[in-house]
Amino acid sequence: MTEFEKKEYYSSLYDLYSSLLTEKQRSYFEDYYFNDLSLFEIADNNSVSRNAIHDQLKKVISSLDYYEEKLGLLNKEKKLNELLDEYVKSNNKEVINLINKLKNME
Repeated sequence: MTEFEKKEYYSSLYDLYSSLLTEKQRSYFEDYYFNDLSLFEIADNNSVSRNAIHDQLKKVISSLDYYEEKLGLLNKEKKLNELLDEYVKSNNKEVINLINKLKNME
């Protein structure tokens, strides 16, 4: 998995499971993955060591992997979207309208 794919994957998991993380974990994750801050910058901003940030980010990644393993929401979402994409290929306008409504609910 490339760094870009990894970042995209964990950002998707974060979207689903962020409410299960602590406020500090969310802050560190967002600074690192969304704001592109270095470990040093995050540590400096939070008056902690770089190693503490590194450990917390590893813990967040581990937690996100655990939640996905147990709950599988990202996998289910991916399979649902693949199924919906297949039905969109049909010529039934009613089905297509319903699918579009479902996708807009997300």
